[in-house]
Amino acid sequence: MKKRIIAAVFAVVFAFLPVTAAIASDYISQNQPLVVEAALTTSQTRTVQTKLKRWGYYTGKVDGIYGNLTRKAVRLFQQKNGLAVDGIVGPKTAAALGMSIGGGSDDSSTSNNDLYLLAKCVHAEARGESYTGQVAVAAVILNRVKSPSFPNTIAGVIYQPYAFTAVSDGQINLEPNQTAYNAARDALNGWDPTYGAIYYYNPATATSKWIWSRKTTVTIGKHVFAV
Repeated sequence: MKKRIIAAVFAVVFAFLPVTAAIASDYISQNQPLVVEAALTTSQTRTVQTKLKRWGYYTGKVDGIYGNLTRKAVRLFQQKNGLAVDGIVGPKTAAALGMSIGGGSDDSSTSNNDLYLLAKCVHAEARGESYTGQVAVAAVILNRVKSPSFPNTIAGVIYQPYAFTAVSDGQINLEPNQTAYNAARDALNGWDPTYGAIYYYNPATATSKWIWSRKTTVTIGKHVFAV
């Protein structure tokens, strides 16, 4: 009799094992960080989450945990910006985010990332303009970084939703040429042909009535620069 009871108990336990394992697996996948992104520190993960949340890719909490929501947001960002879509913040994705993923503080790496992003935006937005016109576009981006009305990083300004046509239409993914790099460097070194402008537009194509109300500082090529 006892043997039959024990056998019945074991039968019930083993019958529920697959269900229990499935529930546990689902819980872990939803609530635990993913091992593949363990190279990021908690602080770096918070930075990734903050940037992606600001740009509309991430909807979760900024908690420093690289879970499914963060990975999904990274994949969306990669897909939008012509990167390998793997959900991992490697060197190229980090550069597009405007951050360094090396150990400790790496000012040189951060500076190179900023230069690359700035050159990409200059090339995408103004490659048909004169050299001064390209420096001017870079200067507007840097002036926005300094302004309390805009994000305080180059990546934040460039990827702010609807801020630049080149980001919306994908031209930001083009590789910058040497002229764009030179223009970005000159702007970073302090050259501002716009006299402090934080906006620019092409009057031949601009459709916003609001932008026409801004005070013009200078016109360079096809772009009007304003504050």
